Amino acid sequence: MMKITKAQSQENRARIVENASVMFREHGYDGVSVADLMGAAGLTHGGFYKHFASKADLMAETAASGISQIINQAGGGNIQQFIDFYTSREHRDGRSGGCTMAALSGDAARQSADIKATFAAGIESILDTVERGRVLGDGDQDKVRAKAIDMFAHLLGAVVLSRACPDDSPLADEILDVCRRQILASLATTSDD
Repeated sequence: MMKITKAQSQENRARIVENASVMFREHGYDGVSVADLMGAAGLTHGGFYKHFASKADLMAETAASGISQIINQAGGGNIQQFIDFYTSREHRDGRSGGCTMAALSGDAARQSADIKATFAAGIESILDTVERGRVLGDGDQDKVRAKAIDMFAHLLGAVVLSRACPDDSPLADEILDVCRRQILASLATTSDD
């Protein structure tokens, strides 16, 4: 039996996380087994527990990683570009590479308190990023926070509802288009306040 190096072990762990992130977003938490995850990473099932205490630990790590990715996209400074991306057909159709929140919030609601805490922390981080962006206006912090929650819930809901429709459904595109316009219109009125 050949012993693997620390660097190889870290590379294996990163590959497991990367593959799991894609697979969870595509199939949901319950739609992917540990054997599936390890097979996709090119590793044996038994090696999983050398890297993670449980599947739930891996779920929390992939959720945190995916949430960081969407925060980086939102933190780019151009909120209109972010809204256009988030409500695009490309994002809607690209579940496995898209926002973890849009793909897995429904699943997270049925998971452990640790997974829910990871999602709650992610939501707070996203809201903080939006609030710091000053696109929601200055002034009353409660109003700014309410606008941030409204905008993110609107974005997330648009993608979730659109994904619930058949891929070729005109309604799928209509939901994205209407929500994009409404969000952008609400931002335009905010900047006039």
